[in-house]
Amino acid sequence: MIALRQVSLQRGTQRLFEGADLTLHAGHKAGIVGPNGAGKSSLFGLLLGQLAPDAGQVEMSGGQRIAHMAQEVEALDRPIVDYVLDGDHELRRAEAALEAARERDDAHREAELHGIIEALDGYSAPARAAQLLVGLGFAQADLERPLADFSGGWRMRANLARTLFMPSDLLLLDEPTNHLDLDALLWLEQWLVRYPGTLLLISHDRDFLDAVCDHIVHFDRQRLALYRGNYTTFERTRAEKLALQQAEAAKQQARKAEIEQFVARFRYKATKARQAQSRLKMLERMGDIAMAHADSPFHFTLPSADKTSHPLLVLDEARLGYRDEAGRETVQLGGVKLTLLPGQRIGLLGPNGAGKSTLIKSLTGELPLLAGKRVPGEHLAIGYFAQHQLEGLDLDASPFMHVQRLSPTASDQEIRNFLGGFGFKGDDAFAQVGSFSGGEKARLALALVAWHRPNLLLLDEPTNHLDLEMREALTEALASFEGTVILVSHDRHLLRATVDEFWRVADQRVEPFDGDLEDYRAWLKARLEGERREARADKAERQTGNTAPKEDRKATRRAAAELREQLRPLKRERDRAEKAMEKVQAELTAVEEALGEAELYTDASRKAELTKQLARQGELKSRLEELELAWLAAEEALDEMEAELLAAGD
Repeated sequence: MIALRQVSLQRGTQRLFEGADLTLHAGHKAGIVGPNGAGKSSLFGLLLGQLAPDAGQVEMSGGQRIAHMAQEVEALDRPIVDYVLDGDHELRRAEAALEAARERDDAHREAELHGIIEALDGYSAPARAAQLLVGLGFAQADLERPLADFSGGWRMRANLARTLFMPSDLLLLDEPTNHLDLDALLWLEQWLVRYPGTLLLISHDRDFLDAVCDHIVHFDRQRLALYRGNYTTFERTRAEKLALQQAEAAKQQARKAEIEQFVARFRYKATKARQAQSRLKMLERMGDIAMAHADSPFHFTLPSADKTSHPLLVLDEARLGYRDEAGRETVQLGGVKLTLLPGQRIGLLGPNGAGKSTLIKSLTGELPLLAGKRVPGEHLAIGYFAQHQLEGLDLDASPFMHVQRLSPTASDQEIRNFLGGFGFKGDDAFAQVGSFSGGEKARLALALVAWHRPNLLLLDEPTNHLDLEMREALTEALASFEGTVILVSHDRHLLRATVDEFWRVADQRVEPFDGDLEDYRAWLKARLEGERREARADKAERQTGNTAPKEDRKATRRAAAELREQLRPLKRERDRAEKAMEKVQAELTAVEEALGEAELYTDASRKAELTKQLARQGELKSRLEELELAWLAAEEALDEMEAELLAAGD
């Protein structure tokens, strides 16, 4: 059990907790939510014993093993799989003792230590560590590479794997999804759902909180409020609570006004003086019910350019990737043909490393094409938010100076009004960026993109470091943005609310994905299962001495898998056409029943209605014919593909 009893805590000049109470029981999975700077990370500091409360008590059950993800990772020369294994300190101590016993030739101690390692599940440890790393996006070939070889984001993934590997009863995770793509996030989600201990999770991803958490701890004006249920339940419960509080506050204010009016009228009249004094005391005793307030200070828009082009941007037979100093090419995407039109809203989906960021960089022109053409429209204006955008900020300058450098002729008031929408109000607009948190820097980077008034927004993981309120403000701003949007994000709420179509980036191709995020999850699962089946089949063939060329066997299985993949959108297209036919047929039947009414033809006053119904009948018949042709084409294509699958023996 974890219990905070009347805890107060101040860091510097800021009071974070004031008489806060909280009780969590073993096995709870609690999401910790609240605005940036409210004290969420300080709560972890209290539980870890790194901070002591100014008042009150922090109580925890004895003997709890705590796993906590460090925020800084050294660039070690140690292989990443060993770095993860180092997280189990007890296992490493037993292994070191075993090595020492071998050197002493102490057979009895060796046998004892083998038993200890077995009890610690130590002989499966390398496989478990590798499974965690692969689940978080590392390739098998990466596992023996030193940690120092990887970028900061990938080191944080290795750090997360190490934290998950630690044997623990209490797991503390502070923004674990910040450096993950959607594939790794979905894997982590399932891992945490199965975690048997107590989990405290700081996250600004509402879908992630919904999937993992059964309680929500909300930081509310220096207090902690515990809500049962996931994040969606918390939002609904809190909205009801705020509405009730608002109504009670309004009712109290009305009652106070009545009392004050009575006192003002009668306090100096002898016959009413006692009653007036009684009401004055009532007014003094009446506590103030705070008016409910909206937490989010962020309300901004993303204005688009006055002019646009049709099309905005074209890639024709493009080959995308990188060329090293020796001129050698690393191709990530080939044969890319795409046309971006005004108003399109596209979400990019695809496995880690498939080339989503490469595609966006190629669209901006930042990354030259290896082959093919990039044709920008005459009025193309790109707004680009990259994952490394924060690194390009001038740490010695203020938000005001950043915007002023972009537009020297803009008025001071115009700049201040604009920055206010992104939360930089008053003196904050003139503060040094170097003192900002990651979330504040991300807000500024978004503001600079918005200031350019683009007609094509290219956003690569824009929500990293943003809190829930800012994410919601970004969601609303993107939803009302009039230009074209291409978005890479692991925030499923943002994707669902802001894009109309998905493109899948996988297997060196970019193609429309006919489905939603749940369909993509199913596709990922099927892909992983296919890869496992292929690995098992290869192993079985090697064991039975099958001498058929490996590449031929792989090609056959790959072709069959591709055919199966092509069946899914055809089935969906056939079913969609069938449902649409039923709907159109029902409407056509209703129109024809109306046309069967004799008075419709004899009553001159209903001539307009007759004309309208006849026109509608013609439209519906034409639409029904189109749908029947679409259904027939899909059915024929399905029959052909199923025949090919049977012929391939799949």
